[in-house]
Amino acid sequence: MYTVLVCDDERDIRRALRIYLTGAGYQVLEAANGQEALELTERETVHLVLLDVMMPVMDGVELLTILRERGNIPVILLTAKSEDEDKVMGLELGADDYVTKPFNAQEVLARVKALLRRYNRLGGQERKTATLTMGGIELDDGTKTVTLDGDEISITPKEYDILRFFMSNPGKVFSSKEIYRRVWQDKPVGAEGTVAVHIRHLREKLEIDPAEPRYLKVVWGKGYKMEG
Repeated sequence: MYTVLVCDDERDIRRALRIYLTGAGYQVLEAANGQEALELTERETVHLVLLDVMMPVMDGVELLTILRERGNIPVILLTAKSEDEDKVMGLELGADDYVTKPFNAQEVLARVKALLRRYNRLGGQERKTATLTMGGIELDDGTKTVTLDGDEISITPKEYDILRFFMSNPGKVFSSKEIYRRVWQDKPVGAEGTVAVHIRHLREKLEIDPAEPRYLKVVWGKGYKMEG
């Protein structure tokens, strides 16, 4: 059973998410601020975090920064429609996805399920190991690790999904909307900014000079492609 940590200072939101998630078969932990959530991640096995941004004691941005320093646990931000800057900041810091308040229960469950499925690859054919190589980059789909010139690099679940998508389609050009549709498996609303943030992070981790990328390249007016 997967454990989802819901971190939000609004009790009604935590309660609603608990009902949705437990009804779908997940175990749920609750925290009213980032400090409580951090302590829970140190004591319990947490598979995914639903994280509010604005909270007392320790806000979501600070918690996300700490979580990314320690590992790659999947994180979905809970943001208000007016908090576009928070969405961008969260993606910059390594959040994998976001849900806008007031949220739809089915949307939350779909995003949680999709992210856990892609990250853990449990059961059936998804257990099969595949290794993709391009230049000095090697992606191991069995261990979910990425190495660059023999050294393992830290990569978030969403960055992993994007990289795997590109490495499975070498040399092909994809628009931001197509990347979002294929990787996020959702309608490409606001796709350009979200995709651009994640690709910039990948470049910073994979390229010697991100301004002159060897692997992830822009095809002006068309989108992105990856080549070795």
